[in-house]
Amino acid sequence: MIYRRFGKTELEMPVFSAGGMRFMQSWQDVAQKDIEQAQQKKLQKIIAGALDLGINHVETARGYGSSERQLGLVLKEYERENFIVQTKVEPVADPLLFREHVLDSLRRLQVERVDLLALHGINSHKQLWHACRPGGCLHAARLLQKQGKVDWVGFSGHASTDVLLQAVNHDQDGGFDYINLHWYTIFQRNEKVLEAASVQDMGTFIISPTDKGGMLHTPPLLLEELSAPLTPMQFNDLFCLQHKAIHTISIGAAKPDDFTDHVLALQYIKDLDLVGNIYQRWQKRMLAVSGNCSPDSHWEMFPGCGETPGCMNIPMILWLYNLATGWDLLAYAQARYFMLGKGNQWVPGNNAACIVEDDVQVFAEKFHLPARELLLKLQQAHELLVKKEKENV
Repeated sequence: MIYRRFGKTELEMPVFSAGGMRFMQSWQDVAQKDIEQAQQKKLQKIIAGALDLGINHVETARGYGSSERQLGLVLKEYERENFIVQTKVEPVADPLLFREHVLDSLRRLQVERVDLLALHGINSHKQLWHACRPGGCLHAARLLQKQGKVDWVGFSGHASTDVLLQAVNHDQDGGFDYINLHWYTIFQRNEKVLEAASVQDMGTFIISPTDKGGMLHTPPLLLEELSAPLTPMQFNDLFCLQHKAIHTISIGAAKPDDFTDHVLALQYIKDLDLVGNIYQRWQKRMLAVSGNCSPDSHWEMFPGCGETPGCMNIPMILWLYNLATGWDLLAYAQARYFMLGKGNQWVPGNNAACIVEDDVQVFAEKFHLPARELLLKLQQAHELLVKKEKENV
């Protein structure tokens, strides 16, 4: 295993982390007596397999159902110095309640302290305020740090770039020590956040690069061909890990051998030419289909959902359309498109179901955009991407 200094924490972090989002029994918390023996044995094998490979960073969250509780039963079998444990707790309006939640997570994990605590889901200005206001949840986390319950404090976020940058640059209560962030081959609009985190010497952890990075565990044939001799998943791993600001990426293992192909990719981690040539093939294909090398290059052209007709999330709709048509990531794009209009913080705003031609015309003129082209592209995107929604009706 390869280890990297995790920013200002000075932790020696493996380049792969064992993510706890898929190995638990249930998305609902369950009492210890209700944990099934077979499910617990599976988790034991996953953790043992990770540690055998040198993947000694295990990260979970209070919001991951039975994950913390099950993980606690396993970790107590090992010496504490053998692993780095991280959990994540959502910032709330009442910092005392946040504190209670952290202490409850420690009880579930059966540890006296966690190496890394993340404020889970700074996804909006509201949650940023809960976290960073004077006396807020970050302040509460620092008090827990003084009491020896927490070693380092970071945050995870799925928000717009401006919210994430505010969190990265926040300096009250010591600011944040590290960040859990979305950034992959298919989604690089958080590049500014990576750069800012590097300036602040923050540890940088990439969230779910395989699944959220395009469902690359089941890739389309096109990407398999473009990524040879690597798999698309391995290429994406290396693309992330060759970025100078990234220290570790998550493997959300559901079974012990889920680590194998990722670890095999590390033999190429210094091969910049191999990864660069594969990326050029990806870019060439995207350029031929969309007119741009990157599927999200248009993002900064558009305002937030509050300023678009019908509160459409236009940049996300066009990004998903580009992924589906340029790289054949149709299943991924449809799954994300289905989440639009559902009030999900990860995918805010609406889809293009109720598009009105006159409204698009006025909007396009206001922002100096080609109205007819934009209207046609949104209509095509909806026709293609709404298929999953129809199948679920």
